Amino acid sequence: MPSFVRPGLGLAAVLLAAFAAMPAAAQNTRVPSSTEEMKLSFSSVVKRVTPSVVNVYAARIVENRHPLMDDPVFRRFFGGRPQEQVQRSLGSGVIVDPSGLVMTNNHVIENMDQVKVSLADKREFEAEIVLKDARSDLAVLRLKDAGEQFPAISFGDSDGLAVGDLVLAIGNPFGVGQTVTHGIVSAVARTQVGITDYQFFIQTDAAINPGNSGGALVDLSGRLIGVNTAIFSRSGGSQGIGFAIPANMVRVVLASAQGGSSVVRRPWLGAKLQAVTAEISEAFGLKRPAGALVGTVVAKSPADRAGLRTGDLIVAIDGTEVDDPNAFDYRFAMKATGGQTQLGVLRSGREIRVAIPLENVPDGPRDERLIRTRSPFQGVKAANLSPALAEELRLDVTLQGCAVVEVQENSTARGLGFRKGDVVIAINGEKIVSSRDLERAAGQQFRLWRITILRDGKPISVVFGG
Repeated sequence: MPSFVRPGLGLAAVLLAAFAAMPAAAQNTRVPSSTEEMKLSFSSVVKRVTPSVVNVYAARIVENRHPLMDDPVFRRFFGGRPQEQVQRSLGSGVIVDPSGLVMTNNHVIENMDQVKVSLADKREFEAEIVLKDARSDLAVLRLKDAGEQFPAISFGDSDGLAVGDLVLAIGNPFGVGQTVTHGIVSAVARTQVGITDYQFFIQTDAAINPGNSGGALVDLSGRLIGVNTAIFSRSGGSQGIGFAIPANMVRVVLASAQGGSSVVRRPWLGAKLQAVTAEISEAFGLKRPAGALVGTVVAKSPADRAGLRTGDLIVAIDGTEVDDPNAFDYRFAMKATGGQTQLGVLRSGREIRVAIPLENVPDGPRDERLIRTRSPFQGVKAANLSPALAEELRLDVTLQGCAVVEVQENSTARGLGFRKGDVVIAINGEKIVSSRDLERAAGQQFRLWRITILRDGKPISVVFGG
């Protein structure tokens, strides 16, 4: 059971005596001088904002199916049917459009089939998933059968935040109901967090707990300046380090949904960047390690055609300095496709400008196929690898092979350790370059399966019995 501690009077007396002994200059607080000052509160902001914050309930039905159920002999002698189990997810969300568009975290609704949204006034609506963006961990829902205008939150400029600004976090922690906490912005542009592709978070000490994911982080004007997404915790509860996705990134995702797209289209650079070490910084004559070093450039990509070279150091984008590759990725991803952006680049001891065209990453027919035949790949959903899919899966865009985009639960492939993002490149010595190749190979009855995949950029060879 939780324990509650009541402050002792002895400690209070000691603190009061110590405060009285302090010099007058150190006593920056004062007793409220009027009744009005005693009534100062965040309540007016909370009343304005809370109607826009919702609870998100997601669920899906999962079959606990043993892989041997695919064997007719096993079914004949042992019989039985797969048992169904309901998996549930709980989070928060924010109404961002009066028509009933709700922003939440992708991880709240990922792989879920049924989504319900509960408003602050206790009404519930079924919701459809309009857009999912795993790279930013954001998703957009639409309330079904909603013939009314909803209280949408107004947006603030997250780039205008400063460390020390007061903020409120609103959500549904632990499913106890809508809750408001307050704190300050502890840091901005946090890039070494490892939660999403675009690591550029607002850090706050406002209490954020499980269930707050997808909720609102607002300023004292009641404007949305972030969507709460994660906490740093050793206990599972708040320890004063929470992270929110900046509102300016939320705007980009929302704009795609409002434009009728089911995916977020972002510009493609076509270059692999790496962090700047102290040694690299010294070689460029910098006072401190900063910027993004160009490691490789993809042939015929926007970076290649613009003249960006391996060894260039990107220090700014459209006049805004970038501290590291994560900061650059965030700033670049905020750009709309079409037109161009100006990069500040250090090359051969001088700074030059490189104009990068803002273009979509090239895609192709993915031809997704679910492997159902009895084989090590049973339960794998495979797709043709394109630069666009490689970007989504965080893979090298120059790779060739067949990508694993999903592995079903309780499947043979899941039991053997296959993962989303694996790239199958060979089966029994035969090169695999498409989902059709993989499906054809999986349909054969091999006594031994010699499989080569790429995982995290490294080749792995495994052998399975037939």
